[in-house]
Amino acid sequence: MSDVWAIILAAGASTRMHTQKLLLPFNNKTIIETVVENAFSSVNTNIMVVLGSHKNEIREQINKLPVKYCVNKNYMDGMLSSVICGFRALPKEATAALVFLGDQPQIPARATNLVIDAWRKNNKGIVIPTFEGKRGHPSLIETKYLVEIENLDPEKGLRGLSQKFKEDVLEVESNIPEILRDIDTPEEYRIETGKI
Repeated sequence: MSDVWAIILAAGASTRMHTQKLLLPFNNKTIIETVVENAFSSVNTNIMVVLGSHKNEIREQINKLPVKYCVNKNYMDGMLSSVICGFRALPKEATAALVFLGDQPQIPARATNLVIDAWRKNNKGIVIPTFEGKRGHPSLIETKYLVEIENLDPEKGLRGLSQKFKEDVLEVESNIPEILRDIDTPEEYRIETGKI
């Protein structure tokens, strides 16, 4: 499995939450711990966590877990800058990476396994899970696209990659609504956890 890695985007400043959301409690752990442990079940220890805002506090929460790190000094430039940081930090033997959002602790392992299985069975370099026709996470992208990712329009982000290489995209219907749900605001956090 050393060919597939997980890149967990954990660099954002959580401005809409008004506190660092990845450090908030979620099922007796923090949000970031839950996301990392969910990824473990699919890629073992092949995990690259992209840090930025509150990097020391987030690292402290997961420093007992066998993950690698890269620090995105440009995290204020947006999510694409963190994706680039993560891809650049992968080892040479990595063939593909699953891109996880750090604020999606609800995504079950079966969603990730579905994406990996679809990639292994099809000759496509970009695999995206969907729910009722809407694209979610984690998406899988082969590392051959690094240069293309580095040159994407930050406003479009990774959407620009799938638009440019439509013939290399495979959408996989997941029947898993959690792939669309993230936690950006206090209201969304309350809905997901019952906490205020």
